[in-house]
Amino acid sequence: MRDVLIVQNSRSGGPGRLGGWLEEAGLRLDVVPAYDGAPLPARLSHGAMIMLGGGFLPSDDDRAPWLATARSLVAQALDEGVPFFGICLGGQMIAEVAGGEVTPDAGAPENGSLPVTLRPEAADDALFYGLPEVVPAIEHHVDAVTALPPGAVWLAETTDCPYQAFRVGEQAWGVQFHPEVLPARIREWRVDGFDPDEVYAQAVADEPVSTPIWREVATRFAKLI
Repeated sequence: MRDVLIVQNSRSGGPGRLGGWLEEAGLRLDVVPAYDGAPLPARLSHGAMIMLGGGFLPSDDDRAPWLATARSLVAQALDEGVPFFGICLGGQMIAEVAGGEVTPDAGAPENGSLPVTLRPEAADDALFYGLPEVVPAIEHHVDAVTALPPGAVWLAETTDCPYQAFRVGEQAWGVQFHPEVLPARIREWRVDGFDPDEVYAQAVADEPVSTPIWREVATRFAKLI
Protein backbone atom coordinates (compact mmCIF):
# COMPACT_ATOMS: atom_id res chain seq x y z
CA MET A 1 0.00 0.00 0.00
CA ARG A 2 1.48 3.32 -1.12
CA ASP A 3 -0.98 5.71 0.52
CA VAL A 4 0.45 8.12 3.09
CA LEU A 5 -1.68 9.67 5.83
CA ILE A 6 -0.54 13.27 6.40
CA VAL A 7 -1.97 15.00 9.46
CA GLN A 8 -2.08 18.79 9.07
CA ASN A 9 -2.27 20.54 12.45
CA SER A 10 -2.44 24.20 11.38
CA ARG A 11 -3.87 26.14 8.45
CA SER A 12 -0.49 27.31 7.16
CA GLY A 13 1.39 24.12 8.02
CA GLY A 14 0.78 21.96 4.95
CA PRO A 15 3.09 19.29 3.51
CA GLY A 16 4.81 21.85 1.27
CA ARG A 17 7.61 20.57 -0.94
CA LEU A 18 7.76 17.31 1.03
CA GLY A 19 4.39 16.37 -0.43
CA GLY A 20 5.63 17.06 -3.94
CA TRP A 21 8.72 14.93 -3.43
CA LEU A 22 6.65 12.00 -2.13
CA GLU A 23 4.27 12.22 -5.07
CA GLU A 24 7.23 12.24 -7.44
CA ALA A 25 8.29 8.99 -5.78
CA GLY A 26 4.92 7.45 -6.64
CA LEU A 27 3.07 7.82 -3.34
CA ARG A 28 -0.54 8.86 -2.92
CA LEU A 29 -1.14 11.49 -0.24
CA ASP A 30 -4.16 11.55 2.06
CA VAL A 31 -3.85 15.00 3.66
CA VAL A 32 -6.29 15.41 6.57
CA PRO A 33 -6.78 19.04 7.73
CA ALA A 34 -7.42 18.04 11.33
CA TYR A 35 -7.07 21.68 12.47
CA ASP A 36 -10.22 22.45 10.46
CA GLY A 37 -12.31 19.68 11.97
CA ALA A 38 -11.65 16.96 9.42
CA PRO A 39 -11.84 13.63 11.27
CA LEU A 40 -8.78 11.45 11.60
CA PRO A 41 -9.24 7.71 11.08
CA ALA A 42 -9.72 5.68 14.23
CA ARG A 43 -7.22 3.13 12.89
CA LEU A 44 -4.23 3.55 10.62
CA SER A 45 -4.74 1.65 7.37
CA HIS A 46 -2.21 3.58 5.28
CA GLY A 47 1.22 2.45 4.22
CA ALA A 48 2.90 5.30 6.11
CA MET A 49 2.12 8.36 8.22
CA ILE A 50 3.49 11.89 8.45
CA MET A 51 2.61 14.20 11.33
CA LEU A 52 3.18 17.87 10.51
CA GLY A 53 3.88 20.78 12.83
CA GLY A 54 1.55 23.15 14.63
CA GLY A 55 1.55 25.59 17.50
CA PHE A 56 0.65 23.03 20.14
CA LEU A 57 2.24 20.63 22.57
CA PRO A 58 1.61 16.93 21.82
CA SER A 59 -0.97 16.64 24.63
CA ASP A 60 -2.57 20.07 24.17
CA ASP A 61 -6.02 18.47 23.86
CA ASP A 62 -7.91 21.45 25.27
CA ARG A 63 -6.76 23.62 22.35
CA ALA A 64 -6.56 20.87 19.73
CA PRO A 65 -8.94 18.02 20.60
CA TRP A 66 -7.90 15.90 17.60
CA LEU A 67 -4.46 15.35 19.13
CA ALA A 68 -5.74 12.48 21.28
CA THR A 69 -6.62 10.52 18.14
CA ALA A 70 -3.36 11.59 16.52
CA ARG A 71 -1.38 10.16 19.44
CA SER A 72 -3.23 6.85 19.19
CA LEU A 73 -2.33 6.66 15.49
CA VAL A 74 1.32 7.35 16.33
CA ALA A 75 1.22 4.58 18.93
CA GLN A 76 -0.25 2.20 16.36
CA ALA A 77 2.45 3.11 13.83
CA LEU A 78 5.11 2.34 16.44
CA ASP A 79 3.49 -0.93 17.53
CA GLU A 80 3.00 -2.19 13.97
CA GLY A 81 6.19 -0.87 12.37
CA VAL A 82 4.41 1.47 9.95
CA PRO A 83 6.86 4.01 8.49
CA PHE A 84 6.35 7.32 10.31
CA PHE A 85 7.91 10.77 9.95
CA GLY A 86 7.12 13.48 12.50
CA ILE A 87 7.98 17.14 11.93
CA CYS A 88 8.26 19.67 14.81
CA LEU A 89 5.02 18.93 16.74
CA GLY A 90 5.00 15.55 14.99
CA GLY A 91 8.51 14.80 16.18
CA GLN A 92 7.64 15.91 19.68
CA MET A 93 4.57 13.68 19.59
CA ILE A 94 6.48 10.51 18.73
CA ALA A 95 8.94 11.33 21.51
CA GLU A 96 6.16 11.72 24.07
CA VAL A 97 4.18 8.67 22.91
CA ALA A 98 7.32 6.50 23.06
CA GLY A 99 8.19 7.62 26.59
CA GLY A 100 10.35 10.71 26.15
CA GLU A 101 9.74 14.25 27.39
CA VAL A 102 8.64 17.46 25.68
CA THR A 103 9.04 20.76 27.51
CA PRO A 104 7.32 24.06 26.69
CA ASP A 105 9.59 27.06 26.16
CA ALA A 106 12.63 24.80 26.37
CA GLY A 107 15.87 26.74 26.01
CA ALA A 108 16.40 29.30 23.27
CA PRO A 109 13.86 29.52 20.43
CA GLU A 110 15.14 28.67 16.95
CA ASN A 111 13.96 30.41 13.79
CA GLY A 112 15.20 30.40 10.22
CA SER A 113 17.82 28.30 8.47
CA LEU A 114 20.35 26.93 10.96
CA PRO A 115 23.21 24.42 10.77
CA VAL A 116 22.16 21.01 12.03
CA THR A 117 25.01 18.65 12.92
CA LEU A 118 24.62 14.94 12.26
CA ARG A 119 25.87 12.59 14.94
CA PRO A 120 27.92 9.44 14.28
CA GLU A 121 24.78 7.33 14.81
CA ALA A 122 23.35 8.78 11.58
CA ALA A 123 25.88 6.82 9.52
CA ASP A 124 23.82 3.64 9.94
CA ASP A 125 20.39 5.24 9.63
CA ALA A 126 18.14 4.44 6.66
CA LEU A 127 17.24 8.11 6.07
CA PHE A 128 20.29 10.06 7.25
CA TYR A 129 23.24 7.92 6.16
CA GLY A 130 25.85 9.55 3.93
CA LEU A 131 24.59 13.12 4.39
CA PRO A 132 27.04 15.97 5.02
CA GLU A 133 28.12 16.34 8.62
CA VAL A 134 26.42 19.76 8.84
CA VAL A 135 23.16 20.39 6.99
CA PRO A 136 21.09 23.60 6.86
CA ALA A 137 17.50 23.18 8.02
CA ILE A 138 14.68 25.63 8.64
CA GLU A 139 13.59 25.92 12.28
CA HIS A 140 10.54 27.52 13.88
CA HIS A 141 9.88 26.44 17.46
CA VAL A 142 10.02 27.27 21.16
CA ASP A 143 8.90 23.94 22.67
CA ALA A 144 11.32 21.04 22.32
CA VAL A 145 12.08 17.42 23.12
CA THR A 146 14.12 17.44 26.32
CA ALA A 147 14.51 13.67 26.85
CA LEU A 148 14.55 10.99 24.18
CA PRO A 149 12.45 7.85 24.57
CA PRO A 150 14.21 4.77 25.94
CA GLY A 151 16.16 3.07 23.16
CA ALA A 152 15.81 5.94 20.70
CA VAL A 153 18.73 6.61 18.34
CA TRP A 154 19.91 10.22 18.48
CA LEU A 155 20.74 11.37 14.94
CA ALA A 156 21.24 15.15 14.82
CA GLU A 157 21.63 18.19 17.05
CA THR A 158 22.07 21.95 17.30
CA THR A 159 23.68 23.93 20.09
CA ASP A 160 20.41 25.35 21.42
CA CYS A 161 18.22 22.29 20.83
CA PRO A 162 20.09 18.99 21.10
CA TYR A 163 17.41 16.59 19.91
CA GLN A 164 16.96 17.71 16.31
CA ALA A 165 16.46 14.24 14.82
CA PHE A 166 16.03 10.77 16.28
CA ARG A 167 14.66 7.36 15.40
CA VAL A 168 12.39 5.12 17.45
CA GLY A 169 12.54 1.49 16.41
CA GLU A 170 13.51 0.88 12.80
CA GLN A 171 10.96 2.94 10.84
CA ALA A 172 9.83 5.94 12.89
CA TRP A 173 11.63 9.29 12.83
CA GLY A 174 11.11 12.60 14.58
CA VAL A 175 12.72 15.89 13.55
CA GLN A 176 12.49 19.31 15.18
CA PHE A 177 13.18 21.24 11.97
CA HIS A 178 11.02 21.75 8.88
CA PRO A 179 12.32 20.01 5.72
CA GLU A 180 9.01 20.79 4.00
CA VAL A 181 9.35 24.59 4.26
CA LEU A 182 10.64 26.90 1.54
CA PRO A 183 12.20 30.29 2.46
CA ALA A 184 9.08 32.17 1.32
CA ARG A 185 7.16 30.68 4.25
CA ILE A 186 9.49 32.47 6.65
CA ARG A 187 7.99 35.77 5.50
CA GLU A 188 4.76 34.73 7.27
CA TRP A 189 6.46 34.27 10.64
CA ARG A 190 6.66 37.09 13.17
CA VAL A 191 8.91 36.21 16.08
CA ASP A 192 10.27 38.61 18.67
CA GLY A 193 14.04 38.88 18.72
CA PHE A 194 14.61 37.87 15.09
CA ASP A 195 15.14 40.16 12.10
CA PRO A 196 12.76 38.74 9.45
CA ASP A 197 14.82 40.07 6.55
CA GLU A 198 18.02 38.57 7.91
CA VAL A 199 16.36 35.23 8.66
CA TYR A 200 14.83 35.10 5.18
CA ALA A 201 18.08 36.01 3.44
CA GLN A 202 19.96 33.24 5.24
CA ALA A 203 17.34 30.68 4.23
CA VAL A 204 17.56 31.76 0.59
CA ALA A 205 21.35 31.46 0.70
CA ASP A 206 21.15 27.97 2.21
CA GLU A 207 18.46 26.59 -0.10
CA PRO A 208 20.77 25.32 -2.88
CA VAL A 209 22.50 23.18 -0.27
CA SER A 210 19.51 22.09 1.80
CA THR A 211 17.00 21.29 -0.97
CA PRO A 212 18.78 18.30 -2.56
CA ILE A 213 19.57 16.86 0.86
CA TRP A 214 16.01 16.91 2.15
CA ARG A 215 14.72 15.69 -1.22
CA GLU A 216 17.01 12.68 -0.85
CA VAL A 217 15.72 12.02 2.67
CA ALA A 218 12.12 12.18 1.39
CA THR A 219 12.96 9.77 -1.43
CA ARG A 220 14.54 7.34 1.01
CA PHE A 221 11.44 7.49 3.20
CA ALA A 222 9.24 6.76 0.18
CA LYS A 223 11.30 3.66 -0.62
CA LEU A 224 10.44 2.21 2.79
CA ILE A 225 6.76 2.06 1.90
